[in-house]
Amino acid sequence: MVANSGAKTSDRVSELLAVLPHAEVVTCEPAELPAELEKAAARARALGVCGGDGTVNAAATVAVRHGLPLAVLPGGTLNHFAYDLGVEEATELARAVETGDAVAVDVGRFRSAAGEGYFLNTFSLGVYPELVRERERWSHRIGGWPAGVLAAAHVLRADRQPLRAEFGGTERALWLLFAGNCVYNRLGLAPARRFDLADGLLDVRVVHGGRRPGARLLAAALTSPIERSPVQTAVRPRRLRVEGLTPGTKVAYDGELADAEGELVVDKLPEALAVYRPSLTA
Repeated sequence: MVANSGAKTSDRVSELLAVLPHAEVVTCEPAELPAELEKAAARARALGVCGGDGTVNAAATVAVRHGLPLAVLPGGTLNHFAYDLGVEEATELARAVETGDAVAVDVGRFRSAAGEGYFLNTFSLGVYPELVRERERWSHRIGGWPAGVLAAAHVLRADRQPLRAEFGGTERALWLLFAGNCVYNRLGLAPARRFDLADGLLDVRVVHGGRRPGARLLAAALTSPIERSPVQTAVRPRRLRVEGLTPGTKVAYDGELADAEGELVVDKLPEALAVYRPSLTA
């Protein structure tokens, strides 16, 4: 079990050791996380991680590469993947590990000339990566939720132009492109819960370009994905291709940031990761 000390996980790790005393735990700083995950994967039969969605993303990437099952103990500000998996408490995770209860889940993937990465929850470009960047700028001072509100106010008030990209050879303007790993049960832009983590689909939502981004984003947020709307499009493909991204275009994945340029391909690795979860019949 590799725990991110930056996520304040000490209490959660203590809870796990109380019910799974033979687990080996390594606590590290965020900057040390990739190296510690690699070292743990080299000697483990199963890789455990305690932290938020960004930490879990890093662990999942290592687990997929090494072909290891992943044990996730939520310990961050946001724990979307763990909660969709049905793991909230250390006792639930310990029971799943001891009994060998696990499921295979899909892993999202994005690739461009700037590199590639994986996501368990969401991928996006447009104004959303800037929301993530502004939130990170303030979260250590005022907390995660207030920082998110401040970031939204900053981004939506700013004088900006929509992102321009090509879809099927046609250039289009957009404010936001969101791709969920599997279908989200939600109303509006904000992702909610997923009931199937291996459906093979991307839950894609696009907010089209135009003036007044705040009004367009608000309209999209108040509209169901299945409703017709002049400001948004919702589709559920297995693969998505976006062309014509300028160098330095920011993308966000599971709360982390990266660059993309040129042709961007977003697709799925079906059932590529085994994860422990409590039995539904337990």
